[in-house]
Amino acid sequence: MSLPEYALIVAGGKGTRIKSRLPKQFIELNGKPILLHTVEAFVRYSSTLSIVLVLPEDDVAIWNNICEKFKFNHPIHLQKGGETRFQSVKNGLQLLDGEGLVAIHDGVRPLVSEDIIGASFRLAAVHKSAVAAVRLKESIRITDQDNTKAVDRSRYRLIQTPQTFELQLIKKAYQQKEDPGLTDDASVAERAGNIISLFEGSYENIKITTQEDLVVAEALMKDRFKK
Repeated sequence: MSLPEYALIVAGGKGTRIKSRLPKQFIELNGKPILLHTVEAFVRYSSTLSIVLVLPEDDVAIWNNICEKFKFNHPIHLQKGGETRFQSVKNGLQLLDGEGLVAIHDGVRPLVSEDIIGASFRLAAVHKSAVAAVRLKESIRITDQDNTKAVDRSRYRLIQTPQTFELQLIKKAYQQKEDPGLTDDASVAERAGNIISLFEGSYENIKITTQEDLVVAEALMKDRFKK
């Protein structure tokens, strides 16, 4: 019997690095706000998927206006975010209980595909975790104050979202004390003693953080809609 599937989308960005007054998840990309693109990707994966959207309290009205403007009426469970991503994910997980699988995803990764979402759920059902990752394209070096040293890039991966877990596993992991070194859900789960399984993500699944990311995402999205 297959486990229930949930999506937890975290959207608490402020747009500082992108130099925008509007929180970056609400900037329009190819005619729609970034966050709406992200949520719609999960709805396309499954129209019956239960989605939790974690937002700063002040942004809830903006989201409601977006839903009205773009006639988006898929049922979404809204949850108030915390001061940090750790706290926001923990708050979102409080709305979920019982057995299941939860895909935790950045609200500003609007180009995630249904194939990647589906793969994350299938693999997490087997391995208890499934974290999207891609290989490095460029050479890398490790540095200290005085020296640099080349390292083997084949041993490293760039980590993306979704990061999908057995629900009770990740809920238990988020009971630990918050630490600045816990930069994503995989590091939280690993610190709690769990093994992290990676799967192949996509170079298109970018996180929009800077102005340059917006330009790239716009081009990728326009190309995708041509196909």
